[in-house]
Amino acid sequence: MTTRPDRPKVAVPAIAARKRRDGAEPVVMITAYDTPFARIVDDAGVDVILVGDSVADNVLGFPDTLQVGVAEMAHHVAAVARAHPRALVVADMPWMSYHVAPDDALRNAATLVRAGAEAVKLEGGRRRVPAVQAIVDAEIPVVGHIGLTPQSVRALGGLRVQARDPEAAAELVLDAKALAAAGCFAIVLEGVPDAVAAVATEAVNVPTIGIGAGAGCDGQVLVLHDVLGLSDREPPKFVRRYADLAADAREAVARYASDVRSGAFPADPETYHASPSLREALAGRG
Repeated sequence: MTTRPDRPKVAVPAIAARKRRDGAEPVVMITAYDTPFARIVDDAGVDVILVGDSVADNVLGFPDTLQVGVAEMAHHVAAVARAHPRALVVADMPWMSYHVAPDDALRNAATLVRAGAEAVKLEGGRRRVPAVQAIVDAEIPVVGHIGLTPQSVRALGGLRVQARDPEAAAELVLDAKALAAAGCFAIVLEGVPDAVAAVATEAVNVPTIGIGAGAGCDGQVLVLHDVLGLSDREPPKFVRRYADLAADAREAVARYASDVRSGAFPADPETYHASPSLREALAGRG
């Protein structure tokens, strides 16, 4: 196992410079939603921790990401920040927190920063440029997110691969260019064909971070619960599971329950024993 406990704090400019075409190492991003897992992924040496709105369907039991607001996101951002990670902490801006007016977007971004985020991420292409510019003008770093945008699941008719024809691919590249010009220091490309992601990656001077977008991006992001096998859903095609912690956890809890029922737990090593004098005093009271 490779860990990087002594690496310096990751800052936005360092991520913004990570273009693979310039010889940079790919960016490693993963989600975390609480202090223990933030410590684990940080000790493992990831570059960016995304406090994703995917907390909704991976932790909180909701069917999609639309069910969390700024307050819930701030709560989980603060939990991750309390781990004091060396990785850069990026917070998802939840649905309807940046869709109405740039001023609203700025206020909501500031709430997440006050909670501990070092940057925010929002979904959408050219139509989100005014929100991106308002947030960037306030010196809050922004990550863009285009392609499959889960907050648009109802408009898209489901979580489907995007930009599958030449016209849609060209639109995605224009979106990437617009977000980079507006000031995004990185752009997530989700659920698009690898060739489209490669063209978009080449078209911008900021790193692209892929999720279901092939190996041509400047980095990759996955949901922690998918990576660790903690989700009970069928993982998407782009997921590689590196553990099956749900099965391990079930087995551990089943063994605990069995030991309690059989009387095997607690045993001497898990017991605070009374002194002989205390035992004698208690016996006298009987």
